[in-house]
Amino acid sequence: MHRALPAAALSLVCATALTLVVTARPAAAIPPNIPSASTAASRLTTLTVTAESHGSSYDRDLFPHWITISGACNTREEVLKRDGTNVVTDSSCAAVSGSWYSPYDGATWTAASDVDIDHMVPLAEAWASGAWSWSTSRRQQFANDLGGPELWAVTDNVNQSKSDQDPAEWQPPRTAEHCRYARAWIQVKWYWGLSVDTAEKSALGDMLSSC
Repeated sequence: MHRALPAAALSLVCATALTLVVTARPAAAIPPNIPSASTAASRLTTLTVTAESHGSSYDRDLFPHWITISGACNTREEVLKRDGTNVVTDSSCAAVSGSWYSPYDGATWTAASDVDIDHMVPLAEAWASGAWSWSTSRRQQFANDLGGPELWAVTDNVNQSKSDQDPAEWQPPRTAEHCRYARAWIQVKWYWGLSVDTAEKSALGDMLSSC
């Protein structure tokens, strides 16, 4: 036989349930292989420091991207599935429902059209930092890298405001994200053997100090 809760206890249960509904938020899905702050700081010291070059010869088509990864799914669609919550896709692998939390600004979106896939190290930045000397095959691998922290699902206009800028020129509007952003940026540059310029390295060091 179930006994009714006293009014005070029932009120507390209801208030607690209401609080959970209001404050609960899906955890952000974060790309893999982001190093600790200490590891990132160590790797930053190993990066070649040199001025960017070959910028005038950059062409986005030199980095074939959003290639087919599995079945009908291309790289963008794989990131939307990886980093979204309750993502439902149709027969062509397009996301028709779900939610996506953008770490850069703290916004949550329920339409995939509001989400861009950001290259943590922009393609133009990679080109000017050494990718100009790579083969097309290697540039394709870089532009579609799902194994590291190069691809992020973020708010579209935030991604557009970032454009091709490095951390000396642009940082996420959500300051709480600066530590992780620097760690991810350093990891990508380190893993792919790309250089940094003086201002970029200084900005990354400052961002790591917030960790």
